[in-house]
Order: sequence, then C-alpha cells, then structure tokens
Amino acid sequence: MKFQPDKPDVQSISGYGPGWVSVAGEKITASVVIGSRGQRIDWACQSFDDLTPAHFAALAEQGPELVIFGSGERIRFPKPPWLAPLYARRIGIETMGTHAACRTYNILAGEGRDVLLAVLIETKPPGNAP
Repeated sequence: MKFQPDKPDVQSISGYGPGWVSVAGEKITASVVIGSRGQRIDWACQSFDDLTPAHFAALAEQGPELVIFGSGERIRFPKPPWLAPLYARRIGIETMGTHAACRTYNILAGEGRDVLLAVLIETKPPGNAP
C-alpha cells in the first residue's frame, strides 16, 4: 500500500504567525475572510474595537454553514447582537484564537465543509492606546 499526503482541493492556510496568515504561500498582513469555496475577501478592520454588526452581516451574506472567527493572538468574543445576521440564517459561528482558527478551518475545509474563516489581524493598537 502506498500512502500519499493529503492535498485538499480547497484553499487552505499554509502558515501563520503574529500579525499574518499565509494562503498558498502568500503572506497576508491584513484582516481577511477565506472560504472553502474559494472566497478571499478583505475584511476592513484593523483591531477588535473596529468590529461592528456589519462585519458579521457580510459573513452571513456568503451563506456558509459555519464561520470560524479568529479573534487574534487571544480569544475575544463578538458581542451577541453582532451575530444576529448569522443566527437568522442558521449559520454556526465558533470563536477562537487565530492560530487555532486556522488549523480548524483547514480540517473542516479539507473535509469538504462549506466554511468561512474570518481572521482578525490587528494592525493598530486596541482601545485608546496611541
């Protein structure tokens, strides 16, 4: 029996680190939405404080079965009212740190699930920091 490495037919996260993720070897340094159906959408937020209900409504418009929210270096949960558009369409959402979110996305996308990864890559200090 010959073993072959798995090579998913969907875009996957090929690497990650503080302030970046990599898709197919391309380093991305701004918040982004990656989808198992080939979506790659800029996600206009530079910090957790920038997030609004509109960010999550845009995810719902894509119509996945599940959204994985990578909240950065540490886990932070979106406010419940922000998630209403996802709940209204019966779309699941999981929140985790970005590194765990990338690994989870790769597994689910590789299984053929219709999943979106929304990665928050913070490029400005949170809160009132200068």
